[in-house]
Amino acid sequence: MRLFDLSGKVAVVTGGNGGIGLAMATGMAEAGAAILVAGRDAKKSAAAVRALKELGAEADQAEVDVSDAKACAALMQTAAKRFGRLDILVNNAGMSIRKRPETYTLEEWAKVMQTNLTSAFLCCQAAYPHMKKAGGGKIVNIGSMYSLFGAPLGAPYAASKGGIVQLTRSLAASWAKENIQVNAVLPGWIDTALTRQARIDIPELDARVHARTPAGRWGEPDDHKGVAVFLASAASDFVTGASIPVDGGYAISG
Repeated sequence: MRLFDLSGKVAVVTGGNGGIGLAMATGMAEAGAAILVAGRDAKKSAAAVRALKELGAEADQAEVDVSDAKACAALMQTAAKRFGRLDILVNNAGMSIRKRPETYTLEEWAKVMQTNLTSAFLCCQAAYPHMKKAGGGKIVNIGSMYSLFGAPLGAPYAASKGGIVQLTRSLAASWAKENIQVNAVLPGWIDTALTRQARIDIPELDARVHARTPAGRWGEPDDHKGVAVFLASAASDFVTGASIPVDGGYAISG
C-alpha cells in the first residue's frame, strides 16, 4: 500500500542492533527504507546490518556514543552522506539501573538520564537541519509504559521516559510547520535482554505480567514493526505529538 511505502527513505535507528530497535529497523527495511544502524557494539551492529541486507535493504552501521553532541551531529551527517538524505530518526538507545531510589548515586542518575533522554534530544537536534532540507521528516522516540506509571526500582528510568513524552510533544509543536512529525512509542513488557534480567531480579514478575496484560502474553520486539512503519510513513502525516502504547493492553488494565 503506497501510504506505508518507505522506498527511497533513509532511517537512522539508535540502539538499532538488537531488541525493539532492530525489529523497528527490520519493519522499515521491509517497507523499503535504507537503514543506518547506530550502536556502541560494532560486532552486534554488523550482524544486524547483515540481517537487513538479507532482506534486500540498503544498510550500514555507525559506532557512536549518542550522549555526545558532536557524535550525534556526525552520525546524521554520515547518514546523509552515505545515503544522500535523512528522513527518519528512531531514538531507541536506552538503559536502566534497577535499585531503590534512595540508593542511587548522582553519577548513576546522570548516566540513565543522559543515555535515555539527553541523547534523544541531541539526536533530534542533529537530525533537524537534514529533515528541514529534505522538506520534512519523521522522528520516533521510544518511551516506556513507565512514561505513564511509577517504577519503584527505576526512578531515573521512569523520569527519563516521562521526559521522552514531553520532549516529543514539545518538538512536535515546534516543528510541525516544517513538516516534521515527532511521535513516541511506549513499549509495555517486551521480551528483551533487559526484561529477562528483570525477571531474574523480580521472580514474581512473569506471573504479574501475564495476569495484568489483556493479551495474556509478553510482547515481542517484532510487535513494534507495524507502528514503526506507520509513524515513519506518509500514513501518519497528520499524526504528531502522540504517544502510542504497544503493550497488549497493559496500560488500560486495572
